[in-house]
Amino acid sequence: MKLDLKIFTCLVLITGFIYNKTLYSQTEEVSPWTAGADFYSSFIWRGVQNGSGPAIQPVLEHSSGSFTAGAWGSFDFRGYQEVDLYLSFSLPLGFSLGITDYYSPDLRYFDYSRKSGSHAFELTLGFSGENLSLEADYILNEAGGIGSAGHDLYLQAGFSFRHFSLFAGAGNGWLLKDPETDQDKVKLCNLGLEVSRSIKITETFELPVLGQLIFNPDREQLFLVVGFTL
Repeated sequence: MKLDLKIFTCLVLITGFIYNKTLYSQTEEVSPWTAGADFYSSFIWRGVQNGSGPAIQPVLEHSSGSFTAGAWGSFDFRGYQEVDLYLSFSLPLGFSLGITDYYSPDLRYFDYSRKSGSHAFELTLGFSGENLSLEADYILNEAGGIGSAGHDLYLQAGFSFRHFSLFAGAGNGWLLKDPETDQDKVKLCNLGLEVSRSIKITETFELPVLGQLIFNPDREQLFLVVGFTL
């Protein structure tokens, strides 16, 4: 535990220093391509812990008008790996529609079978207003290798206040403690409080920091997570 904390602290200091230097050495250009990374004390996804210890989550993205495509990943220091590809389209009135391909590099990439498949494809319908956010997700296929039984559903609502945000999510299938017994039951699995702020590192660089307190009623687990973004 102490080793994980030291690693996470070193990452904060080193990446902040590198990023600050980069600001002076590069000329900012307008480009449809962006790259970045999140660093978290642990990876909690929809109330479920994936891997263990600190996680690095890089992202590479291309945006053009209402269309966005990208690749997102999560890697920890104990072997957990995930690489997801996604497409999304912005719709009128704050709505969006997207699809995500969840994949683990521990599995063969071109295995699309039901028994041992390495890809789970998820449709997402979202809404983002001034303070309210809504999301509905649906897994299209069964893929035994990555743990998808197919038809998995997840629903989440979030509301932002002046200094913090609250969110609540419910799902079935691979999100539940006992997915075989409760596969068709939608249960609360992701209740959370989120706080974000920027920490001033130098006169020209501020580090965005996010903290979350997450409770999973289905698994009876409580998580406290902190992370920052570059």
